[in-house]
Amino acid sequence: MATLSTPLVDVVGGRTATALDKAFEMRTVRDLLAHYPRRMAERGELTELSSLQVDEEVTVVADVLSATVHNRPGGQPRLEVVVGDGRARLHLVFFGKKGVYANKNQLQPGSRGLFSGKVGLFNTKRQLVHPDYLLLRGDIPDELEADVYAGRLIPVYPATQAVRTWTISRAVQQALAMLDLVPDPLTAELRGRHKLLSSDTALRAMHQPDDYGHWQAARKRLAWDEALGVQLALAQRRFASSANPATPRPARSGGLLDAFDAQLPFTLTTGQREIGDLLGRELAAPHPMHRLLQGEVGSGKTIVALRAMLQAVDSGAQAALLAPTEVLAAQHARTIESLLGPLAQRGRLGGSDAATRVTLLTGSLPTAARRAALLEAASGEAGIVVGTHALIQEHVQFAELGLVVVDEQHRFGVEQRDALRSKAEQPPHVLVMTATPIPRTVAMTVFGDLETSTLSELPAGRAPITTSVVPAREKPAWLERAWSRIREEVAAGRQAYIVCPRIGVDVSDCEADMIDVVDDGETERRPPLAVVDILPMLADGPLHGLRLAPLHGRLTPEEKDRTMTEFAAGRIDVLVATTVIEVGVDVPNATVMAVLDADRFGVSQLHQLRGRIGRGGHAGLCLLVTDARADAPARERLDAVAATTDGFELARLDVEQRREGDVLGAAQSGRRRRLRLLSLLRDEDLIASARAEAVDIVAADPTLASHPLLAAQVAALVDDEQAEFLEKT
Repeated sequence: MATLSTPLVDVVGGRTATALDKAFEMRTVRDLLAHYPRRMAERGELTELSSLQVDEEVTVVADVLSATVHNRPGGQPRLEVVVGDGRARLHLVFFGKKGVYANKNQLQPGSRGLFSGKVGLFNTKRQLVHPDYLLLRGDIPDELEADVYAGRLIPVYPATQAVRTWTISRAVQQALAMLDLVPDPLTAELRGRHKLLSSDTALRAMHQPDDYGHWQAARKRLAWDEALGVQLALAQRRFASSANPATPRPARSGGLLDAFDAQLPFTLTTGQREIGDLLGRELAAPHPMHRLLQGEVGSGKTIVALRAMLQAVDSGAQAALLAPTEVLAAQHARTIESLLGPLAQRGRLGGSDAATRVTLLTGSLPTAARRAALLEAASGEAGIVVGTHALIQEHVQFAELGLVVVDEQHRFGVEQRDALRSKAEQPPHVLVMTATPIPRTVAMTVFGDLETSTLSELPAGRAPITTSVVPAREKPAWLERAWSRIREEVAAGRQAYIVCPRIGVDVSDCEADMIDVVDDGETERRPPLAVVDILPMLADGPLHGLRLAPLHGRLTPEEKDRTMTEFAAGRIDVLVATTVIEVGVDVPNATVMAVLDADRFGVSQLHQLRGRIGRGGHAGLCLLVTDARADAPARERLDAVAATTDGFELARLDVEQRREGDVLGAAQSGRRRRLRLLSLLRDEDLIASARAEAVDIVAADPTLASHPLLAAQVAALVDDEQAEFLEKT
C-alpha cells in the first residue's frame, strides 16, 4: 500500500514519474492527487469548441466530421480532420506520409474522441497541429484505456504537450488503487456541522466521482481544506501579534485630540465617530492594534487616521505615516498641517501651546532639510512624521514611535512595513488604510491578519460623479464634445485632469502594450497615449489658451511638488498626468477628468482615479475615452465602471476579471500554486465558515499541538514566505 508521502516512482514507475516531475514538479502521491481535474467531461457531452482560446493547451471531446488527405506535387501529404460539437468546428492537421495515413485510418467520420494540443490559428480557422488523441469507441474508450475511463465522467486534467490528460488519469488510477486510507485532520463533529466528506472519500471522488454531485461535494471538502489552512495560518499570526506586549496609548483629556475636535469646521460622520472610538480603545490596549481601515474614495479616512495619530501624540509617542509616493506624502503633510492649523506649529510663531509638529521626510529632500527632518524625528520634536520609503532607512530614528499608519498597503511589501515597526522599542500599533474597496473574502484572506473596519458613508458636501464612456474612434464628435466640456468647466472657474497610461518613451519600450485599432476594416497598431505627446497636442489644439501642466514620475520631486502646489492654488487649469494622481490627491476645485485609453486601466484603478474629482461642492464628470470596439471585453469593463459608483461592487468585478491567483498569491515567486480550488467569490460563505472555525481552534490550541494533522496541513499549504505574501495585495 502507498501513503500520500510515497514517492511517485514507487507507484507509477520511473518513466512516468520522471515525466510528471519534469512537467509539474510532482514527486509524491500527494503531489499527483493534488493535481485536480480542470473539469469533468461527460461521455455523451461534447466540448464547446467556440470557447477555445488561441495558444491555449486544451483537451476537448468532439466528433469527427471529415478526414481529407491533401497531396501536393513534390511535397509532403497533409491530413486535415474536421471535428465538431454540433455548433462550432476545429481543424486537426497532420503532416508526413506515415502519420497522415495511419491517422486517417483511425479518425473515421462519426467517431468520437478526446483531442489534446495547442490551439493555433491559420486562415482564421482554429486548429490543432499533430494533436494527441484518444478515441472513445461507442460507449467504451480505446481498449488500452478502458479501465482508466470506466466511469461515465471523464476527468480532464491540466496537461502539457509532453504529458497528456490520459497519462495523468492512468497515473492517478494506479495511485488510488494502492493508496491506504487517508487520515482526516477534521473531527467527525466538524465535518457533520458543515456537511463535508471525509478526506479519503473526497480525494478519491475528486478523480473518480460517481456523478457530478459527488464531484462537487469532493471539490467543496478540498476547497474547505485550503480555506481552513490559510485561515489557521492567519489566525496564528493574529494570536501571536495580540500576545506581544505594546505600550498603551490612551486618550488624554484636554490634549491635542480634544483641541483638534473643537476646531473642526465640520461634523464627523457616524462612521468616522464609531471607528474613531474603536481605534481609541485599541490604542489604549496593552497589545498592538493591527487594523485595516478601508473606505470609499473621499470617505474621510485621513481624518480618522489623524485623530488616532493625535491620540498617540497625546500619550507622549510619535506617529509615522507611510505613503507610497512622494506626491502623496507631500499631499498628506500639507493636508495634515492645514487641518491642524496652529496645532501643527509647535515652537513657531502663532503656534498653539498644545501644538505638535508635522515633518515631511522623503528621499529627495535637500541635504539641509533632510538633516533637520531627521533631527526632529529622532528628538521627538515632530509628533507626526510623514514620508515615503525614506522612513524605513536604517539611519532614520524616532524618539518613541507609537503608531504606524500605512496608506495604500498594496503598494508596500511586508518587509518595508516590518522595518518601520522595528524602529520602536516595543511593537507599535499599526493602522493600514486603503481606498481600494476590498471584497469581504479578499479582506478575510489577503488581509486576514488584520481586523477590518469600513467607512461607507461619504461626508456631507461630496457632489455626485457622472461617468460616461467616449468611443473616440466610433464617434469622434463625442471626443470633440469631451474637450468642449473641459473648456466649459475651466470657464466656470473649475479645473480638470487628463490621465494618460504612459509618460512617453521610445515606442520600442512598450511593444507588448501596443493597441490594435480597427478603422474601416483595417487594423493599425499604436502605442498607448503618453503625457509628453498629448500635452502639446492639446495645447495647440482643442485646449489652446488654457493653462496646462504635466505631472508624472520622471519629473524631479521639486517639479512635482511645485506643480501640485500650483494646481491646488488654481494657477493651473488642466493637469495632464499619469496615474501618479491615483490616490490621495485632493483638489476640491477639480470637477472633470478625461482618462485616455481608459481600457488600459483596471476597474479599481479607474474608480480610484475618478475619486480625484467631485471632492468639493460641484458635481464631477469622468470621461472614459477609448478606441476599444463596442463588443470588446474592455468596453464591457468600462461600461461597468460608468454604470455604478459603488466601489465594492466594482471591486468584486475586478476580482472576477483578474486571475484569482494574483489576489491569493502562490503562483507567486515562481512556484506551483497550492490554493487550487478556492475561489474568492464563489466560496465566500465557505471562507467565512473556515475563518470562524480557525479562530476557535487557534484560541483553544494556538500552536496546533493537539492537532498534528492540521498543523501539517498548514505547513504544506502556507509556508512562512506565503504567509507573508498573504499580508500583501
